[in-house]
Amino acid sequence: MIKKTLIGTAAALLIGGFVFGRDVFSYVKTAGASVRDAVKREVPIEFEVERARKMVERLVPEIRDSMHVIAEQQVDIEHMNRDIDRKTAEMSRQKDAILTLKGDLEKGGSAFQYASRTYTSDEVKRDLAQRFERFKAAEATQKRDREILKAREKALRAHEQKLDGMLAAKKELEVQVEQLEARLKTVQAAQTVSTLEIDDSELTRVKKLIAELNKQLDVKEKMLDADGKFVGLIPVEQPTTEVPLENVTEEINSYFNNGKAKSDKAPAGPSPVTAKADSPVR
Repeated sequence: MIKKTLIGTAAALLIGGFVFGRDVFSYVKTAGASVRDAVKREVPIEFEVERARKMVERLVPEIRDSMHVIAEQQVDIEHMNRDIDRKTAEMSRQKDAILTLKGDLEKGGSAFQYASRTYTSDEVKRDLAQRFERFKAAEATQKRDREILKAREKALRAHEQKLDGMLAAKKELEVQVEQLEARLKTVQAAQTVSTLEIDDSELTRVKKLIAELNKQLDVKEKMLDADGKFVGLIPVEQPTTEVPLENVTEEINSYFNNGKAKSDKAPAGPSPVTAKADSPVR
């Protein structure tokens, strides 16, 4: 599989060399950068925020390592201080002994007694010389130990400052991640509201459905009104057209007068029927 991959890569580079010439590596590099940027743009911002949180959490082991180093340095410094104090006390006693032997020799004499034992002047001088050489060596060692202690204390302060900085930076990063999450939630909420305001297709469909239902109900109400009407009755809702009374009386006079003329001559004066007919008919 690896062999095929290498052969395919070599073939692609060879073809690219024929097409692009010496610029093939520039094209490949630019294409790679473009692909990388495109992939990064496709990564959800929620994933990136979570990745930032994980990166902050990965600072904890380094902080713990620094704390362990500081603890070791503190213990070493404590031990060195106790050792230096012990050596200082011992050197103080040696200094007193040296000064005592020196004082005894300066007083003169051929023999000296110490702790129920007698020593000659030469033995005291040799002992004094050895004590003095050891004292000077111990003093030089003590000086180096103090310099080492000073350097370790300086390193300890530097590590403590570094640890304080790391803790402060971690806390600040945690605050920034929390702020990012808060901003992300705010943006997501705004996007939700914006989507509801812009994408009103569902709202439009609901309005159209309600309008169609109202129309159907109007049609059904019209049909119920039509079914409720009774055919053949007097249309009370419409105005009544009355027949003029003059035409009725004339028709009656004409009918009776003509019939009576055929049998008998009409008497003079108004007819009782006509006179009665002149009154309005109710």
